[in-house]
Order: sequence, then C-alpha cells, then structure tokens
Amino acid sequence: MARLTDTDRGTRADMDSFAGGYFRNAVYRHWDPDEVDIAGDRRELLDYEESFSGEEFDMLRLAVARFGGGEEAVTEDLMPLGLALDGTDEQLFFTTQLYEEAKHTRFFDRYWEEVLTPVAEELGVEVTEPTDERYLNDDYVALFDAVERSMASLLDDRSPEARARAYSHYHIVAESVLAQTAYYSLQSAFSSSGDDDVVTRPRSKLPNLDGLVGGIARIRSDEGRHVGFGMHQVRKLIQEDNVDEAVVREVLTELMPHVAGIFTDIEGPVDHGALVSYAREKLTRRLDIITEADAEVPPVDDLVAIERAG
Repeated sequence: MARLTDTDRGTRADMDSFAGGYFRNAVYRHWDPDEVDIAGDRRELLDYEESFSGEEFDMLRLAVARFGGGEEAVTEDLMPLGLALDGTDEQLFFTTQLYEEAKHTRFFDRYWEEVLTPVAEELGVEVTEPTDERYLNDDYVALFDAVERSMASLLDDRSPEARARAYSHYHIVAESVLAQTAYYSLQSAFSSSGDDDVVTRPRSKLPNLDGLVGGIARIRSDEGRHVGFGMHQVRKLIQEDNVDEAVVREVLTELMPHVAGIFTDIEGPVDHGALVSYAREKLTRRLDIITEADAEVPPVDDLVAIERAG
C-alpha cells in the first residue's frame, strides 16, 4: 500500500480554531435522548384533561410532529454541505451536527411514542402518526423544500455564494429563527419558568411538561453550536470571499413569510404576535452579527447559554 503524502492527507484538524472549539464543546456536552425522563408528562396531560382540551392536545401533537419532521428532514438533507467543507476541523464539527440532528429526531419520535400516543388512547381521541400530512401546512413544506434545494445545489455548485445561500437557508432561518421561536413558544407554554408575556391563559390551567421542556433545553444547547457555526461561516464568506450580503438578505426575504405562515394554524395557548416579534428580533440580531464589520460570533459557551435562555 502506497504511503499518503501530506497533500493526500490534507491539513490536520486544529482544535484551537473556531470549528475545533465547537467540536470539543459538542463532545463535552453529549447527551442521550433515551435518558431524558418524560414519564411525568403523561400524568400531567391526563391531570389537566379538563382545562387542556382535546383541541389543544392536538395542537401540541402538531407542534411535536413539525419539530420531529424538521429534524428528520435536515438529518437527510445536510449531507451535501459536508462535501463543500474544506477544513478538517470544520468537517469534524459537521459530523457532530449530523449526529445531533439524528438525536433530536429520536427524542421527538420517542416523545410521540411514549407520551402523546398513550395519552391519546387514554383520552379516547384519534391516535395519529407524526408523519400525518395534516400536521404539515403549505408554508412548512415550502420552507423545508427550499432548504433541501439549497443543500442539494452544493453537489453541483460549491461557490461562496452557493454556500452562503445554503447556510442562510438552514442555519440562519430554519434553525436559528424558526426552530428557536418554536422552542421558545413551547417552553413559555409548558414550563413554570416560561415567559408569561407569551401565554394567553393562566399558567395554572396549563400542564408543566418537564420532560418535553428538558429535552428542548438539551436540543437548544446543541443548536446554539449549529447556529454559531453557520453564522461564522456566512460572516467569513462575506468578509473573506467577498460574497455580497444581499445574497443573505435575499434568502431571508424569501423565507421569512414561510416562517410566519408556519405558526398561523397553531391555535394553542400562545400569542402569535409575540412569537412573530420574537422571530424578527432573532433575525435582526443574527444579521447584525453577520454583516457588521466589528461584530463577532459569541464564544461557543456564551452562544449556547443565549440560545437556551431564549
């Protein structure tokens, strides 16, 4: 067998680099989706049967179905991005992201199987599957179709502009704005420490779903890294590869109506206006970091804390 030259091997991973630091953080913060205690959520939902109506229970199923579907979609769709990465440390981090998206998919699947389906059976309501098309509205389908197309385009075009579009589709819009807003909504509605300005009814009338909220906290910790990595990559493409920031703004202009549309048919105990405002604030903060010359992507631990806090 011929020996590999330094050129064949490529560069070694730099654990002191931005991506290397994010990789090490991902390893340190590993968690198992099968070890999150969700059993108490079944009891809470049944105890609140009278005040948390069958219609609202189905809205909870809708939210979990959309989360699970989104995580599964990106687990499948992100692969072309790995081929477009140059640095070994970037590729190492990317493998942690794929692994974590798969973990998130597993958590939401498990929540459906072990909490939502048994509660539906106990309440005597229709048992459904998380893949049921009733849970995926047109804006949801349009947004994730756009994410899929942007990632698939990297198989033929790995130019800086194509990579900037792909990061903007997934890391900035789908993961940072859409997912973080949805997580914020669920944590506000079903946690005693949630934001009271978002819920539309007394918290005493809502179940505390500590299992769901606990899983979401771990997921947001993972996604804080994903979002930070994507912002860093887009910022680098603008500053070092001369990608026009209009490329990023074009993606955001195209996708933000879909983000708003995804929440329009969720009639749960949350204020939709507050959620849209939260999403816009998220987007503004991300754009400031990406486009301002003297701004910096926060260190990984700071960004994780920011995402977990909302």
